[in-house]
Amino acid sequence: MEYRTFGDSELEVSVIGFGGWPMGGSNYGLVDDGESKAAVRHAFDLGITCFDNAAVYGVGHSERVMGAALKPIRDQIVLVTKCGLAWNDEVKRVERNGTRESVLASCERSLKDLGTDYIDLLLVHWPDVYTPFEETMRALEELRQAGKIRYAGVSNFMPEMLEECRRHLGIVANQMGYSLLERRIERDVMPWCEENGIGIMGYGSLAHGLLSGAMGAGHQFETGDWRATGHAFGLPIFDREKHFPANVEVQNRLRAIAEREGHTLPELATAWVLAHEVVTTALVGFRTQAEVDEAARAADWKLTAELYAEVAAISDEAYQRNVAEELLTPPIGNWNPWNRQPQRFGTAGLSPSDRTND
Repeated sequence: MEYRTFGDSELEVSVIGFGGWPMGGSNYGLVDDGESKAAVRHAFDLGITCFDNAAVYGVGHSERVMGAALKPIRDQIVLVTKCGLAWNDEVKRVERNGTRESVLASCERSLKDLGTDYIDLLLVHWPDVYTPFEETMRALEELRQAGKIRYAGVSNFMPEMLEECRRHLGIVANQMGYSLLERRIERDVMPWCEENGIGIMGYGSLAHGLLSGAMGAGHQFETGDWRATGHAFGLPIFDREKHFPANVEVQNRLRAIAEREGHTLPELATAWVLAHEVVTTALVGFRTQAEVDEAARAADWKLTAELYAEVAAISDEAYQRNVAEELLTPPIGNWNPWNRQPQRFGTAGLSPSDRTND
């Protein structure tokens, strides 16, 4: 297993990260907690030291399952979780909330659910443009000073947002979607992070299952699976009328290349992401020990320049087709929140249910 540090920090993790979203059990269909715990421990046995979660994954269920599995080895791993999203019981939905009160409360819940007294890296899950980033960053620093977190970072933040955050706190990581079918961060986020010494945690390394090799053109998602909407964070990669069948064909082409090289499709997809040094760790949402085995093998596969280019050409063709119908959903889309934040902050006294989630 290879290990990298987050940008200019001293926080070192395995290049494969264990993504905890699926084990939450609320967005990826049914999961077995026993299998999830076994996968966590197996990952550690194979050298994986980065374990990623969030307070909203299964409304704490994922953190509780992961925390229980990691308890005997807590001091040997890097535990990452996220704040900044909060469940609003009145309207029955998750909303962005970067206020000091929300950040502190979220951290306390995560500490309890994870069964630990500190978090190695706490990320702000999504930017809340109704709350000044200074308030959010100061809350993170407050937690750091109290010894409840070691490092702070963000997730889904664009360069202008990162600039603002760094005026108030030294963040070490930005977690963003990145895969052979999702390359939007190459526009500006990836170059900015590399230039400014911030590590990238790439989520969705297998395109949320599309590059797992398990989906055929007629694949049906279970009830409650978020992928049934057809979109993945603004990209219509699961849209059945047009993009999903074409992306399944891309999956088949990439699988043929992987098998030619003596590997599997997930191994190829993950190795391609890790070919970018600014990516500190590639997150994979594991459900089984077999999936962990594949990812571990990917960590040891260094693509040649020729193979990288061959795969990138297929990837670029698919990405350009998908992104042509991108839903410009902030913060991924082409937008600028700064000309709107002052006006919005003037109404920050509104209850969370009166806010929009854009």
